[in-house]
Amino acid sequence: MSVPGTNDARGTRPTMAELIDTAEVIVCCGSGGVGKTTTAAVIGLSAARRGRRAVVVTIDPARRLADALGLDHIGATASLIDGEWPGELSALMLDAESTFDSLVERYAASDAQASSILSNSFYRNISGTLSGTQEYMASEKLYELHQNEAYDLVVVDTPPTRNALDFLEAPERLSRFLNHRIYRAVTAPSRGVLRVFNAATSAALRQVGKVVGSQVISDAVAFFQAFEGMEEGFRRRATSVTELFADEVTAFVLVTAPREDSVAEASFFAQRLAEDDIDVRALIVNRMHPPFGEADPAADEKADGELRGAPGGDALADYHRARADLRRLASEELANLAQLTAQVASAVIVYVPSLATDVHDVAGLNRVGESLLDPDPA
Repeated sequence: MSVPGTNDARGTRPTMAELIDTAEVIVCCGSGGVGKTTTAAVIGLSAARRGRRAVVVTIDPARRLADALGLDHIGATASLIDGEWPGELSALMLDAESTFDSLVERYAASDAQASSILSNSFYRNISGTLSGTQEYMASEKLYELHQNEAYDLVVVDTPPTRNALDFLEAPERLSRFLNHRIYRAVTAPSRGVLRVFNAATSAALRQVGKVVGSQVISDAVAFFQAFEGMEEGFRRRATSVTELFADEVTAFVLVTAPREDSVAEASFFAQRLAEDDIDVRALIVNRMHPPFGEADPAADEKADGELRGAPGGDALADYHRARADLRRLASEELANLAQLTAQVASAVIVYVPSLATDVHDVAGLNRVGESLLDPDPA
């Protein structure tokens, strides 16, 4: 499908194929229901077809990635997907709790310290439910996969836009938390806070215990005591993750549909990235309608009037009217996108046509991949 203004060769703008060939991390982001998961799967498959070892990781707990790849299940450990391509394609779904466990084991000073934390009831509760844990562990998993020499490219399928921002901001929030004076006071056994917590006669402790249970308080105190000394490892790792987001090897791919609400979300996300000095490297617009030429309402109206009533003319007029409606719809879609495409003017911009059926297997991914990597010239 040829769309006016699509994939022009202004300056030295790279192609989507070049981005897939050179990036080490590609983060697909956008609002819900715009084909973001499909795009992530297509990018991973395209990389494998081009000889790279790609792994696609979804942060979204829905099973859309498995559906897009035609799989029954995707687990927390990367699974190699069989296929006839020179590279490799793997996929996994984030498991925040197991990722947190791995971090504890990595930064604990001893097996005993790790065991003490992992068996602690307070830790077991917060490792999967504490606000921000899911997002930080997602960024940690991304960093872990990037450091793994088994992969050339990590493709990340993020949750819808606002949650994706939590994913990007999680490492910095963790660093701020670890540096906060209240956290430092609580975790320093030589200072007064834990000594107060440990005092059985503490009136405050007894009152809190009545509300949440004394065992909860004991577990929390034991957790913070066991965690002592591990902060620096977590802090360094969070800094490394933040630096990876801003590194040239990481490419943010913004996925949208031509609907006004989806475009508004994409524009919001692009602005937030810009505030962090991160460029959108590619804009993928899914489900575009074919234009069937330039819209000319006056000419369409004249043709309709000339055909109506003529022998066999009604059917032909209906056909022309349908084409006119499609031209008008395509024109409106481009108008919706005008501000966004100007906002990310340096990005690769690809328009993917609307398909007759949903993508639920590798054959469907290949159809989308043809539009993604070999678009019609403008």
